Amino acid sequence: MATVVVGAGIIGTAIAHDLQRRGRQVVLVDRDAPGRGASFGNMASIAVTEFMPASRPSVWKQIPGWMLDPEGPVRVRPSYMPRLAPWFLRFLAASRPSRLRELEAQGAALCGRALDDTLDLLRDTGLSDQISDEGCLSLYADEAEFRTDRDHIELLERFGFPHEVIGRQAIRPLEPALSDKVGMAVLFPQNRSMKDPYGLVLALASRFVGLGGRIERGDVVGFNRSDRMREVALGGGRHLPADEVVICAGAHSGRLAKSLGEPIPMETERGYHTQIMAPGIGLRHSIIWPAKAFMVTPTSGGIRVGGTVEMAGLDAAPDYRRSKVTVRRAQEALPNLRCEDFSEWMGHRPALPDTIPILSASARTKGLFYATGHGHLGLTLAATTARLMGDLITGKRPPIDLHPYRINRY
Repeated sequence: MATVVVGAGIIGTAIAHDLQRRGRQVVLVDRDAPGRGASFGNMASIAVTEFMPASRPSVWKQIPGWMLDPEGPVRVRPSYMPRLAPWFLRFLAASRPSRLRELEAQGAALCGRALDDTLDLLRDTGLSDQISDEGCLSLYADEAEFRTDRDHIELLERFGFPHEVIGRQAIRPLEPALSDKVGMAVLFPQNRSMKDPYGLVLALASRFVGLGGRIERGDVVGFNRSDRMREVALGGGRHLPADEVVICAGAHSGRLAKSLGEPIPMETERGYHTQIMAPGIGLRHSIIWPAKAFMVTPTSGGIRVGGTVEMAGLDAAPDYRRSKVTVRRAQEALPNLRCEDFSEWMGHRPALPDTIPILSASARTKGLFYATGHGHLGLTLAATTARLMGDLITGKRPPIDLHPYRINRY
C-alpha cells in the first residue's frame, strides 16, 4: 500500500520509518528538509515526568500576572489575544477536576512507555550511544519552593514514576557547577537527554530511505478523496498517490485538518533556545528549575538553554529577548556559565488546549490518520507514537486504548 506521511519532524520521520519496516511503501513529505522545524531546536530531553496537564488551575490563575510581565514564563503578544481567545476557553474547560484526572492518566499512559520505546528504537537503528545514562535534576531554592511543586511530585508518586529527593549536601557532588543557592533537588532518573536530536531525525530519515522509503520536498496544498484517500496534492501541480495519509505536521497540522473537514483547536507555543558552544562548565544531568521556568541540557554541541512559552501565532517574527531571559536565569543556577559563543533559535510547538496529543484515525475519511499536538513532548513521545500509530494503521491492536486521543474529542 502507498502511504504518505505529511511532516518530517521527529514524529513523522519515526512513523515513516516504522511503517516502512512493516512493509508499507512510504513517502515522507515536508516543505523543508527532515528535522528543520521544532525537532531542530527542542530541549533534547526524553521528559517522561512532564505529563502534568498545563490546564490545571495553579497554572491558569497565574497567567494574567505573567502576561503583564515581559519576562514571565508565559507571554501572549497583545495583538494575538483576540485570536487566542477560543483556544483559551477550551484550555479553561480542560481544568475541571474530573477532566484533569482523565488527562493525567492519559498522559501517564503515554509517558510510562516513552523511555523503553525510545531505547528500543535506538537499539533497532544502531543509535544507542545517542542517549545519556544520566537523568534530570529539578532544582529548588528551599523547602517553600519545593512545596509549591509538590502537586507534580504527588502525581509521579500516584503513577509510580521513579524519583529521588536530594538534600543540599548531596547536590554538589552530583553537579559541582551548581550554585549554593540550590537548597534541594529531585532526581528524575528516567528523564534522559539526547546528544543530538536533529542528528537523530537525520539518522532515522537515512535509515528510512535505506529501507526503500522516499522523501519528497513540497508544500501540501490539497487532498483528493472519494470513498477514501486517493492523492496528496503538492504545490507546482505534483500529485502523490496515497492509499493512506498520516498528518503529523506539528503546528501546521491544524490548517491541514481543517481542509479535510476535521478542524482541531491547534495553536503554536513558540519555544526558544540558546545553544552555547563553549559554556565553560560541564554538566552530567539536565537541570530544570520550576520556579524560574528554564531548562539546561548537555548536548554534543555544548549546552542548550531554553524555557518559557510565547503565544504569537505562526507568522510573527521571533523575539529573542525570550532567549536572553532564560540564559540569565540559568546563570543563577550555574554562576560560571559563559555565554559568548552561542546561537539562538525559535520554533513552533503544536499545542492543544488539553495538552495530550491526537493519535487517531479520521472520523470522516477512510485511510486518513492524525498524529499531532504533542506540545513539549514531541521527542519524548516520538518512538511511542510511531509504535502506536504503526499498530493502528496496519490493523494491529495497539497496547493502549487510543480512544482518549481521538481527533473528534473536542
